[in-house]
Amino acid sequence: MKEKIAGIMGGMGPEATIDLFTKIVEKTKAKTDSDHLRIIIDNNPKMPSRQDAIMKGTESPVPAMVATAKNLVSAGADFILIGANTAHYFYDEVAAQVPVPFLHIIDEAIKELLRLLPEAKKVGVLATTAAVQTGLYNKRCAKFGIEVIDAPKEIQDRVHKSIFDFKYNGLSDSVKEDMLAGANYFLEQGAQALLMGCTEIPVILAGSHFAVPLIDPNEIIAQVVVDYAKNRYNL
Repeated sequence: MKEKIAGIMGGMGPEATIDLFTKIVEKTKAKTDSDHLRIIIDNNPKMPSRQDAIMKGTESPVPAMVATAKNLVSAGADFILIGANTAHYFYDEVAAQVPVPFLHIIDEAIKELLRLLPEAKKVGVLATTAAVQTGLYNKRCAKFGIEVIDAPKEIQDRVHKSIFDFKYNGLSDSVKEDMLAGANYFLEQGAQALLMGCTEIPVILAGSHFAVPLIDPNEIIAQVVVDYAKNRYNL
């Protein structure tokens, strides 16, 4: 069966796209260059803000996301991945307008959580405020009887600030400290796992260790991309 060509809607933000691409390459376990996947990336940081569209009702990113996806299809992509968690708020609307399958980073992260912890009942999700307020993870976790712990405003504000400080200013001690404040709060509340619900967070928390599993959606979706492209995984 012919190997599929992957298309990545990137640029939301660029560092997360690099991290995702790197992890796909690492997961491929190639012996020669030709064993690697063909991957087409449209690194488009010019899309309207997903945060502002959700929180403030500003310009919808959907037309730009659809145009980017169609660019990937025109270039030869057989399937598409949206390289950002919060942007999955618009997943159904975008996927309905594009003639190839989409992978879903949040669904795959939860599947991996349940594989690692079949009895998981309580988790912490580190994510943007828009992702939290729209319940991107809560709704899907609830289907499996998993509770997502609510964070007080001051903690959620620090997590959100960490993500956007990293996007605009790069990694710093304060960026990492703010993210760790969120992680530690969830651990204190009895989280059985921590879900990194934003594609920047694996970069921010690189090298950090916790007493519970730290679920990296970038790493999980990277393996799914490889398996789906090589026809070892069905949607």
